[in-house]
Amino acid sequence: MDNNFFIDSDELSPEALEKKHRLENDPTSRTNHMEYMPGMDIIESDICSKVLSEMNSYDYSIYTAKDVVKALNHDHCTIEDFKALLSPAAEPFLEKMAERARLETSKHFGNTVYLFTPLYIANYCENYCVYCGFNCYNKIRRMKLTADQIEHEMKVIADSGMEEILILTGESRAASDVKYIGEACKLARKYFRLVGLEVYPLNVDEYKYLHECGADYVTVFQESYDTDKYETLHLMGHKRVWPYRFDAQERALMGGMRGVAFSALLGLSDFRKDALATALHAYFLQKKYPHAEISLSCPRLRPIINNEKINPLDVHEKQLCQILCAYRIFLPFAGITVSSRESAEFRNGIVKIAATKVSAGVSTGIGDHESKYTGKEEDQEQGDEQFEINDNRSLDKMYQDIEDEGLQPVLNDYLFV
Repeated sequence: MDNNFFIDSDELSPEALEKKHRLENDPTSRTNHMEYMPGMDIIESDICSKVLSEMNSYDYSIYTAKDVVKALNHDHCTIEDFKALLSPAAEPFLEKMAERARLETSKHFGNTVYLFTPLYIANYCENYCVYCGFNCYNKIRRMKLTADQIEHEMKVIADSGMEEILILTGESRAASDVKYIGEACKLARKYFRLVGLEVYPLNVDEYKYLHECGADYVTVFQESYDTDKYETLHLMGHKRVWPYRFDAQERALMGGMRGVAFSALLGLSDFRKDALATALHAYFLQKKYPHAEISLSCPRLRPIINNEKINPLDVHEKQLCQILCAYRIFLPFAGITVSSRESAEFRNGIVKIAATKVSAGVSTGIGDHESKYTGKEEDQEQGDEQFEINDNRSLDKMYQDIEDEGLQPVLNDYLFV
């Protein structure tokens, strides 16, 4: 693997260093973030315009306590009700929102909490995203697992009892091409009942191929739906193309995927507008593809290695809880995942209210599951993590804690016939 591109600025050539500084300081040196690059599928869809129209016109300062009470009293939560529930006016009503969210969760998901674990198989990335630990200018230990290493990691995870896995890579077609991801999906199908992907956005035919290889669902973080802010955060690479990323979930469904997941990374921009856009993205896509399994995540920006570029905008736990409750009330059938970015205490609480899925036994590094799961030191080299996690509980500990909360942990509810 050629590592020359994936290093930080103190080892870059003078020409590369000059390009990095130019990208950071001269917006005119960057490509148009709203224009597609060659080879990217362009699909006909009106969902993007609907989401942007609602988000750009959203003035959350106009909502009052009366609007919030009205929203909570409605049997069916409208878009206008949802906007009120996301507004600052709803903060004093958090307890009532939690009661309503708990009722909706119980009605549609019963007493269950689903468990999965992520597996990072490569951390090479060709994008320059200023907030991400994998970005191409960040000096970290890069690694790409071989097929044998991937299978070894999967076997270690499966031996713990886990039945659902989420496969992740950095966003590099050169280092982690579609065939490489497909082979990982085929291996995963040997060990797991449910296989998810969180990789770079793909074209319809590529999603179709990965579905045929064994992938069930696709997660794509839009990061921020604020196109202007997005431009300042994603300075280089395919990820810079905002509309191609936006349409990824729809292309995945067109390619045959059973489910898709949506997320903004809260703290990059105005979190209320990003939360609104995330839910509306899922809402409009669900109306267009009623068969699709829809889910949401709600991650907050976490510390990364060598981060000197961005400080997260404040999104506190009470505000995060407000968003999750509003999501549940607006989209009662949607799955809601709360990641290990959050504390064990927060996750233990939110699964009783709004969340339906949590990760366990998490590592965001490359090739370190044996040491994490068994305590044995692995012989192979390991790659650095994407971000710091907050909740590092094992599957057994997570399973027990969920049961102690009076809930039923679920590892899999799919039967293949």
